[in-house]
Amino acid sequence: MSRIIDQGLEEQSVLLLRMGELAQEALTVAIHGYFDDKNVQPQVKEMSDVIVAMAGKVEDKTFELIARFQPVASDLRTIKSQMKISNDFSRYSRYALDISNITHHLHGLEPCETWIQDYLADMGNKILSMVKISIDALRKHDTNLAKTISPIEREIDRMYETFINKLTSQEETKNKCIAASVLVTRYFERIADHAVYACEATVYIVTGEKISLE
Repeated sequence: MSRIIDQGLEEQSVLLLRMGELAQEALTVAIHGYFDDKNVQPQVKEMSDVIVAMAGKVEDKTFELIARFQPVASDLRTIKSQMKISNDFSRYSRYALDISNITHHLHGLEPCETWIQDYLADMGNKILSMVKISIDALRKHDTNLAKTISPIEREIDRMYETFINKLTSQEETKNKCIAASVLVTRYFERIADHAVYACEATVYIVTGEKISLE
């Protein structure tokens, strides 16, 4: 038998998934805009503003569910985790906007050496795969899928450290390329962290188990 609170929880879940899908789209546009040296800042800004508004709705819905229905422990676990995931999805959009701003002000990968272009393209594609995992795992309540994010996150951490070390040893690298690529790889590394946090929250929703996937 369905409970009155179940409809509210479902509405919260639908809103959260839509938020994640839009954040994934914003990141895809921003990252490919950076790869192609294309100014997508206005488009990403518009999507980011919508995502921020959606995050506010998730927060409002959270307080409504708690105030109106006095949820039991398992419901509170879901509500708390969904609000946490909302923050992670919101951070996706924030970093998407940051990346598009870098492209707008410093241009994309075009002035960089070939090895930098290839390295960041590989790193960016891994980031987009992590974001997709975090959303799909939540949609399907798939804890096994959520746990597949760990090795990719460790690879991103390794790639970030390797890139910084290699970049600083290249005297001929152009200043704009250095500034832009260092910022973008840092944003990639932070996006990876938030993808992991979202997957950890999904596991908690499904099983009640608090785990670390880092």
